[in-house]
Amino acid sequence: MIGPDPNQIYPNPNIKQVVYIKNVITRPNIFVGDYTYYDDVNGAENFEAHVTHHYEFLGDKLIIGKFCAIAKGIEFVMNGANHRMNSVTTYPFNIMGGGWERFTPTLDDLPFKGDTVVGNDVWIGQNVTVMPGIQIGDGAIIGANSVVTKNIQPYSIAAGNPCRLIRMRFDGELIQYLLDLRWWDWGPDKIFRNMEALCSGDLGRIRKIVADE
Repeated sequence: MIGPDPNQIYPNPNIKQVVYIKNVITRPNIFVGDYTYYDDVNGAENFEAHVTHHYEFLGDKLIIGKFCAIAKGIEFVMNGANHRMNSVTTYPFNIMGGGWERFTPTLDDLPFKGDTVVGNDVWIGQNVTVMPGIQIGDGAIIGANSVVTKNIQPYSIAAGNPCRLIRMRFDGELIQYLLDLRWWDWGPDKIFRNMEALCSGDLGRIRKIVADE
């Protein structure tokens, strides 16, 4: 097979700070595609520690596509972080014990935003926080230190707290072409044959190379 083995923890055994995330996941409600990596010199193998308030009984999932690049300090805040908001106080009395358990809210009382979904070929800068239920589109770039509170469009550049659109990476026609192309679903050999086009600043090359396949 051409290229690194997507089923190994370390794509490059000489660089231990980079791991293929899918190979270090133990939780049943986290799903990560091939070649997506986390880069953290302080322990990339511990990616799951950056998925917080994630309780299996709630049923929410973290889904990350293929070929994503995720920098250190990421935090995916899941739905278990939510407090009851339809009452006078948001304080979670029930988790403190001492008889307060009888005031445990029902799941219907808690805000539930659904699954968090990161598309394919997404680049997330360091120290980014992604709030529950967010969807980040294919090809998006999230700037460092951002707090993502709303969905992010495919092939957009977004940053800030709260995270906002900076600009689109390409024109609408090329974005739709890339979304239809779904190069991340190609096999390793086809990706290798077309890698010059994928890595080129000449955006017209991808159309020509693929047409020649």
